[in-house]
Amino acid sequence: MKATIVRKSNRPPASRLRCIVLRILLALVCVVHTPILKAVSPTPDGLYFGANTAEGGAGALFSLTTGTNNTAVGSQALYSVTTGSQNTATGAQALRNNAGDRNTADGFQAIVKNTTGNSNTADGDRNTAGGREVLVSNTTGFENTGTGGVALENNTTGNDNTATGFAALNSNTTGALNTANGTGSLVNNNGDLNVALGFGAGVNLTAGDNNIYVGNVGVATEDNIIRIGTEVAARDQFGVIHPRHTATYIAGISGVAVAGTAVVVNAAGQLGVAASSRPMDRESEAILALKPVSFRYDQDIDPAGARQFGLVAEEVEKTAPDLVKRDRDGNLQTVRYDAVNAMLLNEFLKEHSKVEQLQSTVAKLMQRLDEHESKMQKMENQRERRRASQQVALNQE
Repeated sequence: MKATIVRKSNRPPASRLRCIVLRILLALVCVVHTPILKAVSPTPDGLYFGANTAEGGAGALFSLTTGTNNTAVGSQALYSVTTGSQNTATGAQALRNNAGDRNTADGFQAIVKNTTGNSNTADGDRNTAGGREVLVSNTTGFENTGTGGVALENNTTGNDNTATGFAALNSNTTGALNTANGTGSLVNNNGDLNVALGFGAGVNLTAGDNNIYVGNVGVATEDNIIRIGTEVAARDQFGVIHPRHTATYIAGISGVAVAGTAVVVNAAGQLGVAASSRPMDRESEAILALKPVSFRYDQDIDPAGARQFGLVAEEVEKTAPDLVKRDRDGNLQTVRYDAVNAMLLNEFLKEHSKVEQLQSTVAKLMQRLDEHESKMQKMENQRERRRASQQVALNQE
């Protein structure tokens, strides 16, 4: 027989009562803060055979037959897919006409015209699109990337294009290998191999290939041109004014010795080499009146204050106005030292020619003098022989 052990509490009755009350209050608190579990209404009904999911409206995965692992969320999303698999469409009519595999579309009508392309992220074959109506018209174009509203919106068969920014490459349909980075960049062009960087870069280009624009709106039609910066202030079609650039700083040029041809720049900012021209005649004589000086630039131009050697533009203008250059406001800017050098060379060549002529004349005179001396010597020899003969004759008498 087991012994019954009776345990007595050492707590006073009041303490036990307090403990009971606390337990009851704690239980009530737990009941109040415990969330009430309630089923979602209506119950999700989108999981179908083959791990397919359709939700959000009529026509989602409407034509599916044997395809698996597809997800369609939105009215008519993945509407036409039958045997395609591993597609994801989020948004009304996203991937509506698609029949391929492994495509991902996010947004209203994303990849809406794609038919058989595979492995897309938004539109076309191996294309990537992010934004409203990006690559919305693409049919067979491949390896395009569009980021920003209506970027590459009209592209159909163009390939290997990259558009970043609102409306970038918007009008491109069949152009290929273009890169546009910036809102509205290359918005009107349908050419190939163009590059644009900056807001509205290349916005004026409508037909052209292999152009590069950096902070420049470009022109309507041109090929194989590089434009960096804005030479003349311009307003683009978005109403934005692009102020002209007033200075250029490029590292790695100053102080670096290279072999090559000297580069010049014209009033439009175009770089190139000096064009050939007709020979100079007396035009170069103007430099004979120039007076070279030594000077130092202001500190804002040359903080080191190194001694310079050259000409004063105001003085040169008085003697040879063609040898000075003016800025856009008509103010004297500098002396055309390249032209001065050419004129110096012309004067040197003219003097050198004179020296050569003098040397030729002197040589002829020396030759004639030598011939004359030779004749004189012969005559003197003849006279000596005659005198000797006469002396002999006198001696014999």
